[in-house]
Amino acid sequence: MTTDTPARLLQLLSLLQTPREWPGGELADRLGVSRRTVRRDVDRLRELGYPVQATHGSDGGYRLVAGKAMPPLVLDDEEAVAIAVGLRAGAGHAIEGVDEAAVRALAKLEQVLPARLRHRVTTLQAATTALTSGDGASVAPETLTVMASTVAGHERLRFAYRAKDGAESRRLTEPYRLVSTGRRWYLVAYDLGREDWRTFRVDRVREPFATGARFTPRQLPEGGAVEYLRRSIRGQEGYEYQFDVEFEADVDAVAARLPAWLGRPEQLAGARCRLRGATSDPAAWLAIRLAALGHDFTVRAPTELVTAVRELGGRLTRATGG
Repeated sequence: MTTDTPARLLQLLSLLQTPREWPGGELADRLGVSRRTVRRDVDRLRELGYPVQATHGSDGGYRLVAGKAMPPLVLDDEEAVAIAVGLRAGAGHAIEGVDEAAVRALAKLEQVLPARLRHRVTTLQAATTALTSGDGASVAPETLTVMASTVAGHERLRFAYRAKDGAESRRLTEPYRLVSTGRRWYLVAYDLGREDWRTFRVDRVREPFATGARFTPRQLPEGGAVEYLRRSIRGQEGYEYQFDVEFEADVDAVAARLPAWLGRPEQLAGARCRLRGATSDPAAWLAIRLAALGHDFTVRAPTELVTAVRELGGRLTRATGG
């Protein structure tokens, strides 16, 4: 019989998170308590925000259903390892959709993983190779999780950094936000040594170290982290071209699938919109991104993007035997 109420609640919660209905008698046998105790424990879980649904009958059952908020989950060893490996595989590459939220989730999970499970995750990660698209540089998941933890906890971050020209330096920063552009990860942070805001390509960061020193976040320059990163990269790497694209779709429909990095389209007459911006990404990569939005479009400029879209269309046509 489980006399430790918190431990019994966790055991009950773990059982209920299996997608099935549990008869009250079976739960009582599993926990070694009476059905009355099971009912009381279910009431406690409800008070904690877990939406437990009860059914009536000779042996009423219980099941966990979807609620209005996401309550804490109880994972067994295999589930925790599977989630951590999956998040690590995506986090190492700046894949659209695996953004800061996924990295924060990985940081929270790895923070509480027992040493034995952390070792299993690392071993499995080292033994597998991911086949990824794009030409963005890969990043060690550990680097991202350390950064995500310092961003969330307003904790100063120290690391070694290699600049574009190969110069090495040590930086002490107040990290503000991690940003994925779809090809790369960047850190937006206040550099205490330079006494100014800076952006850092995460694939050029080594030996990130959370110092434990807390800070009060400063006011970021106007426009937010994404806009500041856009301006910063324009100065660091130089934009290769301006682009101008018109879509045969409503502005909201296009914006819903458009990476924030590419900007916000403007509404035109009728169900059409226009996207103008600047990028240093290869024209072929931008052509694929535009086609993946799922709307008809026309490239107005530049010539290299027109060419890239035409070549992409021809390649896809040939692939279907057209």
